[in-house]
Amino acid sequence: MDRLEETKVRGNLIYDGRIMQVYNDEIRLPDGRSAYREYVNHSGGCAMLAVDMDDNVYLVEQYRYPYGERVLEIPAGKREVGEDPKLCAIRELGEECGLKAEQVDELGILYPTVGYSNEKIYIYLGRGLSKTDAHLDDGEFLAVRKFPFDKAYAMAMDGTIKDAKTVVALLKYAALYRK
Repeated sequence: MDRLEETKVRGNLIYDGRIMQVYNDEIRLPDGRSAYREYVNHSGGCAMLAVDMDDNVYLVEQYRYPYGERVLEIPAGKREVGEDPKLCAIRELGEECGLKAEQVDELGILYPTVGYSNEKIYIYLGRGLSKTDAHLDDGEFLAVRKFPFDKAYAMAMDGTIKDAKTVVALLKYAALYRK
């Protein structure tokens, strides 16, 4: 047996919700003992850092109930099971910001909460932006904000932007595309 791998003995679904399921599975530890792992099963999400030709980035400001505050984020949304992540990110950029990207490049995959969820967030960079019609999901309320990249980067570094996918996207863009 692998010295680090844990093996599921029995799955135990505790909650089956609209966007996630909660489990408390019995597992076998590498040393043979039994233990339990509580985790959230989530189909994941896709996000797009949209950068225009003037080096502005488009963020959305949205009230996030679990934190009780407004949060600045790159446009993102839930990935349907089996949905192509790139197409999901393109869809979310259009729905939330009313933007279409001519060029879309992958920035990577983020595991936002490895201790209790299997969620993956696929992050993309969109450039060559043009306007299209925004159409928010029912019950979705947000405001589109445009910032010069340097300002958004500074906000990520000083803690004004706290959202993990947004911070990662800004840092990766700075490292990979800004010279």
